[in-house]
Amino acid sequence: MLLLIFILVPAIEVGTFIFAGRYIGIPATIACIFLTGIIGAYLAKREGTETIKRVKLQLESGQMPGDAVLDGACILVGGALLLTPGFLTDIAGFSLLFPPIRKGVKIWLKAKLYNKIKSGQFYFIRRP
Repeated sequence: MLLLIFILVPAIEVGTFIFAGRYIGIPATIACIFLTGIIGAYLAKREGTETIKRVKLQLESGQMPGDAVLDGACILVGGALLLTPGFLTDIAGFSLLFPPIRKGVKIWLKAKLYNKIKSGQFYFIRRP
């Protein structure tokens, strides 16, 4: 499955580059790639900084920052996708940086983790 993703996603991205280059022109396509990278890096830094502040506040008040950790994971993946050249990866990356969409992804992630814990595929080791 992972091999398919590493082959399929770049192939689709190359196709979208060719289509965009023909439709809006090569300079505009290259400008879009750079612009989305710059905007994405800014958004990832901003969202990441806010998440780190929230984690610190929760830890200082004695709370477990589970939700904030999932936010951080989504932001990290979103930022990596935005730094990867491509229009589809940019759409996915921007989606993970916007809190309303990220909330839905976190609900899905929590359900997946819960099912893995429940089935014994994932477990926590507690220190004595």
